[in-house]
Amino acid sequence: MAYQESHVTQRQASAVSTNKVLRNTYALLAMTLLFSAVTAGAAMAMGVERMNIFVFFIGAYGLMFLVHKTANSATGLLATFAFTGFMGFTLGPILSAYLAMPNGAALIMNALAMTGATFIGLSAVALITKKDFSFLGNFLLAGAIVLILAMVAALVFNIPTLSLAVSAGFVLFASAAILFQTSEIVHRAGETNYILATITLYVSIYNLFVSLLSILGIMNSD
Repeated sequence: MAYQESHVTQRQASAVSTNKVLRNTYALLAMTLLFSAVTAGAAMAMGVERMNIFVFFIGAYGLMFLVHKTANSATGLLATFAFTGFMGFTLGPILSAYLAMPNGAALIMNALAMTGATFIGLSAVALITKKDFSFLGNFLLAGAIVLILAMVAALVFNIPTLSLAVSAGFVLFASAAILFQTSEIVHRAGETNYILATITLYVSIYNLFVSLLSILGIMNSD
């Protein structure tokens, strides 16, 4: 009897902790997305040109490394906003380029709507079904390597078809990452730090939006 009561208490405590991580993650995610929108708008207003790809990688991965190093302290929140602000700032020139296209505003809104619907749908699947998607971990690792190599090849050889394939691959990769990360929180199999969980979901949403925008742009023949 005592064992059963203890087991129930542990399950309740685990559920409370999981719900706390989820609340903190989604709250921080909402704030970082809003901050990114502000920095993207600032970059557009300033007429900032598209950033050199190598500068982008150095800035993005450098700030992401900083987030991981400081995730267990208050400094981690500052690093998180620095990273997401930087990512939003780099998105500004991309949005400006699309707005200069015919139907550019519609493309952006469609990509934004599709991104939001995909994120909400996948999150709901992981939260409602409570299915363990930890098996996607190996797929994500292998997929990241393949996509990075394919992206470099698309940039070097300037192959439109390969660029389209890379964008489609990033859509699948980002979708899998959303399922995996949400599942990790629900099952407490790996992620209990809401800062790291937020960063993973933010990067997934960023990649999903940019990739969908690229696909829609190619389909629009622009």
